[in-house]
Amino acid sequence: MDANTIESGVLAPGDERREVGQGPANRNANGDAEPGHLNSSFLERFMLPSRDNDGQSRMVVATRATGHLLDRQPSGAYQEMTMGETSVKHRGVGASVLRKEDDRHLRGRGQFVADISLRGTQEVVFLRSPHAHAIIRSITVPPAARGKVFIASDLPRIKPIRVVTQAAGARSPPWPPLATDKVRYVGEAVAACVAPTRAEAEDLAASVTVDYLSLGAVVNARDARDARDGGPHLVHEYFGDNLFQERTIAGGDIEAAAQAAEVTVSREYRMNRQSGAPMECRGVLAYRDHRLDEVVIYASTQTPHTMRVALGELLGIEERCIRVVAPDVGGGFGPKARLYPEEIILAALALELDHPVRWIEDRNEHLLTCAHTREHFYKVTAYADRLGRILGIDCDITVDAGAYGLWPQGPYQEANMAARCLPGPYTIPHFRAHTSTVATNKTPIGPYRGVGRPGACFAMERTIDEVARAVGRDPVAVRIENMIQPGQMPYTSVTGMLYDNGDYAGSVRLCADLLNLDAIRERQRLGEPDGRLIGIGFASFTEQTAHGAAEFASRGASIIPGFESCTARILTDGSVVLMVGIQSHGQGLETALSQIASEELSIDPSHISVRHGDTESTAFGFGTFASRSMVMSGGAVARASRILRDKLCRIGAHLLQCDIAEARCEGGAVHGPKGSVTVAEISAIAHLRMHELPPDVEPLLDATTTYEPGISTGVYSYATHGAVVAVDPETGAIELLDFAVAEDCGTMVNPMLVEGQIRGGVVQGIGTALHEEIPYDAQGQPLAATFLDYHMPGAHELPSIRIGHLHTPATATEYGMKGMGEGGAVAPPAAIANAVRDALAGLGAELNETPLTSQRVLAAIEKTRT
Repeated sequence: MDANTIESGVLAPGDERREVGQGPANRNANGDAEPGHLNSSFLERFMLPSRDNDGQSRMVVATRATGHLLDRQPSGAYQEMTMGETSVKHRGVGASVLRKEDDRHLRGRGQFVADISLRGTQEVVFLRSPHAHAIIRSITVPPAARGKVFIASDLPRIKPIRVVTQAAGARSPPWPPLATDKVRYVGEAVAACVAPTRAEAEDLAASVTVDYLSLGAVVNARDARDARDGGPHLVHEYFGDNLFQERTIAGGDIEAAAQAAEVTVSREYRMNRQSGAPMECRGVLAYRDHRLDEVVIYASTQTPHTMRVALGELLGIEERCIRVVAPDVGGGFGPKARLYPEEIILAALALELDHPVRWIEDRNEHLLTCAHTREHFYKVTAYADRLGRILGIDCDITVDAGAYGLWPQGPYQEANMAARCLPGPYTIPHFRAHTSTVATNKTPIGPYRGVGRPGACFAMERTIDEVARAVGRDPVAVRIENMIQPGQMPYTSVTGMLYDNGDYAGSVRLCADLLNLDAIRERQRLGEPDGRLIGIGFASFTEQTAHGAAEFASRGASIIPGFESCTARILTDGSVVLMVGIQSHGQGLETALSQIASEELSIDPSHISVRHGDTESTAFGFGTFASRSMVMSGGAVARASRILRDKLCRIGAHLLQCDIAEARCEGGAVHGPKGSVTVAEISAIAHLRMHELPPDVEPLLDATTTYEPGISTGVYSYATHGAVVAVDPETGAIELLDFAVAEDCGTMVNPMLVEGQIRGGVVQGIGTALHEEIPYDAQGQPLAATFLDYHMPGAHELPSIRIGHLHTPATATEYGMKGMGEGGAVAPPAAIANAVRDALAGLGAELNETPLTSQRVLAAIEKTRT
């Protein structure tokens, strides 16, 4: 959203969005939007808390072409409103308030782990395995380095990491934070070297000699899946095979679907391994606070509270003696929502040494050792009738999980999520998925924006397009006809996912409109002067968000992140502090949560602070992941704020000598029939002059509460993404010409933040589609360990991203919110692959593997010639 966006939510002129089913905006001869035209094609709807005389919700709309405010009438028409009807100063739910966080970051005043300077801090460098699979026969530390180099036997208090799960058939091997008898992937930590500077610590690491006996590496997950009966090609010998877990998820009668099918389409798909690659790599600083008798760990993490739980268990110390602080975090995206060996080792070193220790991960370490993601293999067979109606899906899913399971969820959720999400927004009556989570000699896999959904979306959406081609119909029409309709909601999918509401087909139509599908078809018919081939593709998905206890319990998880908490406190001057258990790492949560408190307390967000990331000062919470923070933490903020609002009204009514029912919070004050008293005045009495309180009211304005949505299995956002590409058949180069997103995340607390999240996710999805990959050779050596080899999309390669919104508020959450943080990254690989397939249709070529590199494009074209 443009920087000149008016903070009240009246959106900037010229920033166009479209509504469902509307055509191009009215424009004059110069192409500019006509002032005064109130055509709904200019509109993007967003909820402002406005109610009519009957108490019914009103949809207030801002035009981006003219700056007018419109009110949608029951007839569907739009009536222009005066500024007096809805306050331009509204900065609560629905307002595009500028991000609070940006001021400190743009001025270089953020504080990341690497910025924290403590006297006497020494740097830690890890000696890491150069082998993918090897026995450690001996480790020799020079005499001069003893006491500075630490191997596993020097830190006996550390217990191995082990994921505890109740999931049937799941295995969880012990993972020593410092390798003991064996190493199982390149980059596994063998020793920690401590010195005053990083350069000196690197010299110490170079002085250590490790005698390895190299073993054969397990690299190909599909081959590894079938390995049995011992031998050198088992990652964990006691398994007897290489399976972390094997599972079948089924519903309906897939054999009946196969027999009834008039059309059968089978394809194999692959989504290759990649890195989360946030701007800030991982970092840990730890020291012993003798005054408070605690070890303090600063870490770039998404989950400080659960990290403290794990450190207490693995180090054998009480949690009261552990404080975890996540300062500013420069991007997380999922990989930082897991516990790593380095965090445990730094905490252990702080307990052994009488000075602070710090480890700052460099980019090479990050690409080698931070959680990898996305390595999925799919074999999909779709059974359909002659019109393309899907009768059933039969699939085999293999996930390459690497060598170990990351705490707390382990390696299991990728395959489970992929299988359960694969049917997506479609009415598929018969389904079977066999999943294999396979151990290999690679870096452990972990969550990354979207978890198993990008692979599932890629497999399903490519298959939908191939079914459409097989029956000779437009993929858009086939997609829409297979979708769950609004009247069928709530709808339980064949894999047991409970979809709450939405208009899935509407998102397809809106996305096609945003890209002007008819014009693209005409452009294809005419051809390009430079010989490039034009293609357009779409991909739809559902996004399970803010899932609570029931969902995680069904997965067999030992830690159930079923709630979030908030302590809301009004201070003596009337300002507000919110202490929450989530962790913001770029989403703008400090801004959005303050807007929710503002909505309930009628206090401007500029007078509300949000504190997060410090286990010492915030209520317990599970952190930020799984598109949960606004729904879960926002719900807790709303609930705590209402408790405070009610107390403000009780005290205010007493001071105003009116009935509580006559008191209301508005504009930073409590108003009664004959006067008002400010929140600051009430708060001063609640803290400093308790004798003026009502007889039954205790001092302080402080409330702690928790929140879980009414639907514990989650609420569902959804979207359709569309891509337009130009493919050069001579070089294989793909240019992304246009991209659109039509999404529905319910009520938007801050539309500007929503659009920022969408755009950021789309760019990451484009990286998956076209650029990012960490291949391994036959010896288990990663071949992309620097940005020279690991490619990411740059600004010059990206088109403008068109965004359209549908609005179906959730019925089981505060304000109708749904999560949406991951969705932007889910569908771009599928949409772009479908667009490339469309471009190459005349040649008969198709690509079913990401990233879609020029080499793979040329190979696909060449395959059609041979």
